[in-house]
Amino acid sequence: MVLHHPAPEQFRLENVLTALGNPTRLAALRVLADCRQHPCGVVLQGYSKSTLTHHWRVLREAGVIWQEPAGREVLLRLRRDDLEARFPGLLDSVLNAAAADAEPA
Repeated sequence: MVLHHPAPEQFRLENVLTALGNPTRLAALRVLADCRQHPCGVVLQGYSKSTLTHHWRVLREAGVIWQEPAGREVLLRLRRDDLEARFPGLLDSVLNAAAADAEPA
């Protein structure tokens, strides 16, 4: 399985914002924010495989995540350093806003 991962200089702000503008993908971002690798099936649960495949593709092609085949599963990891280098402060701002929105009023 060969997956396209753009180089940081290919990241487009509109693609990153579009990828992170979806509530499902934003939920995945919050899980991946610990910068560890996670099996793709445990990052988001309760979704069909085809739905997850779509979300992972959007995040990967925007430059938000790395997808790495590992045996029978695929591991996901946030590209925090690459995003920070290309768009300083963006990721932390999005994560802080998502956390604030998730807090009960």
